[in-house]
This record gives sequence, structure tokens and C-alpha cells, in this order.
Amino acid sequence: MTKKERASHILQILDQHFPEVPIPLDHKDAYTLLVAVLLSAQCTDERVNQVTPTLFSRADNPKDMAALEVEEIKSIIRPCGLSPFKSKAIKGLSEIIVEQHNSQVPDNFESLEALPGVGHKTASVVMSQAFGHPAFPVDTHIHRLAYRWMLSTGKSVEKTEKDLKACIPKELWNKAHLQIIYFGRKFCPARGHDPLACPICSIYGRKTLFT
Repeated sequence: MTKKERASHILQILDQHFPEVPIPLDHKDAYTLLVAVLLSAQCTDERVNQVTPTLFSRADNPKDMAALEVEEIKSIIRPCGLSPFKSKAIKGLSEIIVEQHNSQVPDNFESLEALPGVGHKTASVVMSQAFGHPAFPVDTHIHRLAYRWMLSTGKSVEKTEKDLKACIPKELWNKAHLQIIYFGRKFCPARGHDPLACPICSIYGRKTLFT
């Protein structure tokens, strides 16, 4: 069986379990999604969704956020972790969006990745989920599952992204990315995972999962 054939069957299994996949981070537009994704680094989506209502009640657009003091932002987002770095990044990217992009989140990778605190994964989420551009954001969870399911060698997240894009049709990237996240949370966790009980690992899991 080729990798594309394996991926095709895995996509069928994902469709069976998660035919609809809402964006897990609460947001109302590209800007609030960008901030939420930045906050989600080394933090759960659930925790981010608990914090952002307070933050966005103070500032839900780049102009208002740029006007806040870093210390105020930091005090609000502290539960998300890495608050000193994230607060400076949020204020910094807000200032740049106002000054260089007419207060609109740019819809291209180059401009997004030039913003403070925005790496390729964050930019990919915004490009796919806010603007609908084909992208395949790969975090540590998707990286782990792609390796488990033998869709990638797992050498790096960059290699995993390339491998997944090669074996999954481009028009399915945005949906498949979210399906894998939801599937991993329910059936394929990092710890306490039972490969035999997993609808995908029980068929396509690496042999090392069962030893």
C-alpha cells in the first residue's frame, strides 16, 4: 500500500468520526484568531478560550490592543503561560498591523511570519482558518500522529508538513488538519494511548506501538 492510499483510508476514518470540524479557538475575525493562536502556544485551546473573553473585552482589534500597556496584557493572559513573551508579541504585532497594514491582518505568509511571535505554524492556521487558503499547520500533536500512522518519518515538523501535503489532496488540507486534532484528542493521546482501541492505530499504527 502506498502512502497516498494509506492517507486516503485514514481520511475516510476521520470523516466517519469527525465529518464537521469547528475551529477550536473562539474568535470573531482574523485578528482575534491570530491572537488566540499565538496564545495557544504551549497552552490548551480550552485555557485560551477562558482567557480571551477578558482580553478581547479590553481590545478586540489591533488599534485598541496597541494602545494597551504590555503589563495589562500580561496580567490578563498569564494563565496561558509565557506571558512576558506573548504580551510583548501581541502588542508588537498589533502596532505593526496598524502602522503597516491599515489595521488589517495580512493574508500572506511573508507578512504574517514577519510579525512578532508569529511562526510558520501560526501563520498557517490564520491562512487556512481565517482566509481559506490551503495550508497544513503542523503542531507537535499532528507531528506525533503522522509518525504513528506512518504518513511521515517524524524527523521534524517541517518534514511532517511536507509529507502530509504530498499524500493528502490540497483541497482537503484545511479540514484534515482540524480532523486530526480532534481525532487525536479523543482516540490517540500522547499518554495512556491504547493502539488496539484506536480506529487508526489499530490498522495503520507503527509496529513499535504494539511492543
